[in-house]
Amino acid sequence: MLRPTRLVLSIATLLFSTIWAVAQMSHLGPVGQMGQATKVEESTASRLINRGNAEYRKAKYQTAIEYYSKVDRSAGELYARAIYNIGVCYFELYRTEEAIAMYQRAIKLQNERYPNALYALGVALEDLKRIPDAKRAYQKAIAASEGKHSLAYFRLGVITGEKDPEAAVELFRKAIAFSGDDLPAGHNNLGVMLARRGRFEEAQREFALAVRNARGQMPEAEHNLKLCSSLMRVRSNTAALTQFVINQSKPRS
Repeated sequence: MLRPTRLVLSIATLLFSTIWAVAQMSHLGPVGQMGQATKVEESTASRLINRGNAEYRKAKYQTAIEYYSKVDRSAGELYARAIYNIGVCYFELYRTEEAIAMYQRAIKLQNERYPNALYALGVALEDLKRIPDAKRAYQKAIAASEGKHSLAYFRLGVITGEKDPEAAVELFRKAIAFSGDDLPAGHNNLGVMLARRGRFEEAQREFALAVRNARGQMPEAEHNLKLCSSLMRVRSNTAALTQFVINQSKPRS
C-alpha cells in the first residue's frame, strides 16, 4: 500500500471534519499468468514480480525496482505490470515525475485500458496539484473499468466536493456502491456532504456506517456522528420550543 502520508489530505469544514483521501492503493499483490508469453517467460516474469513485491512490502523500494526492471518485454501484460509497479515504487520514494512517466508507459503498453495505472496516474497528478489532469485520469480509469472503479469515483468526489457538493454526493455514492460497501471513508465523506446541505438524518446514517465499517479506525467519523446527533437533538428541541410558543394561550384583554 502507499504510505498514508502520501495520500491523506485532511480538511475541516464548518463543524464537521472529513478524511478526504484515506483510500489506499494495493495493486502489488501476486500476479497470475497473463499475456501471450511462453510458460518459461511467464514463470520468470511472475517470479521476478513476486520477489519485487516481497521487497516492496518491506519498504525496500529500490530493491523492488531492481527486480521489476528485470522482467522482459516479451512477458506481455506482466511486463506492463512490472512497469506499473516501478511507478508505484517511485511514488513511494517521492520521485513523482518518474512515477508518472512509468504509469503512462504502462498505460500505453495496455492500449489505454489499464484502470489501476490510470487511477495511480491520477493520484500522482493530484499530488503535484495538477487537478484538471488528475480528473481526466480518474475519468479514464472509470471508463477503462466499465464504470466500476470505486477509488476513482472517490477521488473525483474529493476533488469536486468544494465547488459542487451535489455532484460529490453522487460520486461518493458510486464509490460506495462499487466498493462492495467496503469504503468507510466514502460513507464519512458522503455524510459530510449531506450534513453541509442540512440533511442530517441521511448524514447520521452515513457516519454510523463509516464507524461500523472502519472498526474503530476512523475517529473523524466518530466525531462527525456525535456532532450530527447533537445537532439533530438541538434542531428537534428548537422545533418543539417553537411549536410551544406558537400555541401558547394569549392573555385576555
